[in-house]
Amino acid sequence: MEEVTKDGIIVSFGVALSLVTRAFFILRDRFRRFPYHKSIVKWRRKKMMNETVTVSKVNVRKITVTAMLGALATILMFFEFSVPFIMPGFVKMDFSELPALIAAFSMGPVSGIAVCFIKNVVNVLHTTSGGIGELSNFILGVCFVLPAGLIYKRNKSQKGALIGALIGAVMMAVVSIFSNYFIVYPVYENFMPMEAIIGAYQAINHNVKNLWDALIWFNMPFTFVKGMFSVVITFLVYKRISPILKGKH
Repeated sequence: MEEVTKDGIIVSFGVALSLVTRAFFILRDRFRRFPYHKSIVKWRRKKMMNETVTVSKVNVRKITVTAMLGALATILMFFEFSVPFIMPGFVKMDFSELPALIAAFSMGPVSGIAVCFIKNVVNVLHTTSGGIGELSNFILGVCFVLPAGLIYKRNKSQKGALIGALIGAVMMAVVSIFSNYFIVYPVYENFMPMEAIIGAYQAINHNVKNLWDALIWFNMPFTFVKGMFSVVITFLVYKRISPILKGKH
């Protein structure tokens, strides 16, 4: 009984396979005789070519706009300034994260990271920190624009943009503590004694006892506010410049 059953299954499978194969060849032959099949093939090829050209145009525009925003970020990085009575003179304020945030919103987080990379690579050519300050700036910039760009990409609304930007600003502020402690200030200590660095913070707030206190009480909120300035400006101008950046004007 088992042998008959197995043979029956094999025969049934063979018949089914034969019928499917025969049906395939019949349909293929009929399609070949169909008078419009060549037009359909040409239409599909033309559509694929148009899609390829469109993708190429989008990529070229994205690269061009990213480069332009990177150049703008580089220029803004030069216009740094001190904030007396709030931060020591060697801690500067600038708005170079603004173009990176705009790039992350308009073209995705990769473009935002590229803008951060461009501005720091250019700035490292005339740096006095041996590239350490630029490395820290790049790390903080990525912490800012990456979550902002990713969240906005998943939820393209004002709420999504605001949540992403806030999370990015908080992440940048928190990471700035460790970036400054382990990367920036160990290098700056070669040019300025740690006692003098701590003294500059103590001149503003005498309760500062060590570098951790200085970074938590001063640098972390300062970095957060710095990021929020970029967020506010972005929200004010983004709707007006977004069509231009995306080539829809």
